[in-house]
Amino acid sequence: MEYDNKEKFPGESPKIDEYGTEHDLHDVEAVPANKLARNLKGRHMQMIAIGGSIGAGLFVGTGNTLATGGPASVVIGYMIVGLLLLCTVQALGELAVLYPVNGAFFTYACRFIDESWGFAMGWDYAIGWLTVLPFEISAAGLTIDFWRTDINIGVWIAVFLTLLAVVQIFGVRGYGEVEFFLSVIKILGVLGFIIFGIVDDCGGVKSDPRGYIGAQYWYDPGAFANGFQGFCSVFVTAAFAFGGTELVGLAAAEAADPRKTLPTATKQVFWRITFFYVISLLIVGLIVPYNSPVLLGAADSSTKDSPFVYAFVQAGVSGLPSVFNAIITISVLSVANSCTFASTRTMQALAVRGMGPKFLMYIDKKGRPIWCVLIQIAFGLLAFINEATAGPTVFNWLLSLSGLSYFFVWGSICLSHIRFRRAWKLQGHTLDELPYQAQFGVVGSYIGLFLTFIAMIATFYVSLYPVGGPSLNPTTFFQEYLAAPLVIALYLFWKAYTRGRGGLFVRSRDMDLLTGMRAIQVDDEPKKKSSARSWVVGTVRGLF
Repeated sequence: MEYDNKEKFPGESPKIDEYGTEHDLHDVEAVPANKLARNLKGRHMQMIAIGGSIGAGLFVGTGNTLATGGPASVVIGYMIVGLLLLCTVQALGELAVLYPVNGAFFTYACRFIDESWGFAMGWDYAIGWLTVLPFEISAAGLTIDFWRTDINIGVWIAVFLTLLAVVQIFGVRGYGEVEFFLSVIKILGVLGFIIFGIVDDCGGVKSDPRGYIGAQYWYDPGAFANGFQGFCSVFVTAAFAFGGTELVGLAAAEAADPRKTLPTATKQVFWRITFFYVISLLIVGLIVPYNSPVLLGAADSSTKDSPFVYAFVQAGVSGLPSVFNAIITISVLSVANSCTFASTRTMQALAVRGMGPKFLMYIDKKGRPIWCVLIQIAFGLLAFINEATAGPTVFNWLLSLSGLSYFFVWGSICLSHIRFRRAWKLQGHTLDELPYQAQFGVVGSYIGLFLTFIAMIATFYVSLYPVGGPSLNPTTFFQEYLAAPLVIALYLFWKAYTRGRGGLFVRSRDMDLLTGMRAIQVDDEPKKKSSARSWVVGTVRGLF
């Protein structure tokens, strides 16, 4: 049995071409003359999944979180968010293999939840990445202070922004190649740190006067800091550190063979969460005490305050602090590169769907969304705000648009998958017809959605009652939770603009499941009935 994207259904579903781009039936002009290039290969997709967004959030931001929450809070919090992401990416992989459309998860929200909610998710995601870019460029400039404090940070901002602009000349292939090589460096750096941390903890570093450390810092000063408030403070930082994991789904529209590369890439997320986040942070908590005064300054993105760099300094190892600082610089530039890809592709997809200015949907002959790229680079110029005295305050407000927004996006992906599975069954389809199934099934999406709500509630609580106060402070609250009113405002705006078109949500029986589906061959032979043992074996193989 074969399905393709040519079958039509009644209703007002958007037309989706063979490339996977959706076009509004009411706007025949909303068709880009050129298409995004499908130049991302398997190795690119795997590296995007494994190390694509490992940057300042992990290497620097976790220092402040370690100081406010303690090592146990950090590990538990990251494990919770990591499980959320594992379920989310599996759900996204299933949808993206079947529908590798431009815009990915915001498109799925439009199709399986509600058009207005999809609009809100799309612009919230694009705005989030637009505002993260100047932060990452500034963070890259601040890393140079580790070696040279006599050069104005504006010089480095100009250099790094120019390099980023040059990468955009080569389109998606340039993005893929840069991410591949930078991710390899990041992975080797994290693995090297884990090995060093284990040796240092066991007393194997001769220059470290502490000798055998073991778990003594989990007893003195302790495993937890600031009680429940400290634990809740972990989630926003974890979301910022994990942000970008979903890029593998966004890249599906430009993958050469998404049906083969996407399942492999989504499986790599397990390793990323386990080793590059949970284990590395466990090691940090073992060899760096959370009450170190150095960690309290980690919120300003200075790598001198990074718990990873400080671990080498504290052990008295010469040379390695500089090496790891260079890795952090590379990591931050890698995330800046991802910022440009994420925001430009999302804005272009929004424009194609009629949810943004028409000029944004323009793609040149080499598959580059030029106007979107120019807007993203223009936002990068905001990094020069660091020259002003009020620079840190401005950046705090800009970043308030990004951290919480990831929870909205991840929750929407899980909800889209839940509603897709419901419609798939209701309309007479079986799971055997899917070319790739999420390893945790629809149960995993329910778990992911539940954890999203828990994380958002914890963030809401700590926004009202932050560690160290002041409590019930409007400025503190909105700096942590500004993304929520932004999402609500975007949702209400599109509902009003479209006069409530489509009702509150898309009904399962009305969902168009076949338009836009890439042609797939479904095996007519019945599959063997699964057992509990086969499910466990299949899940383990799916993750590894």
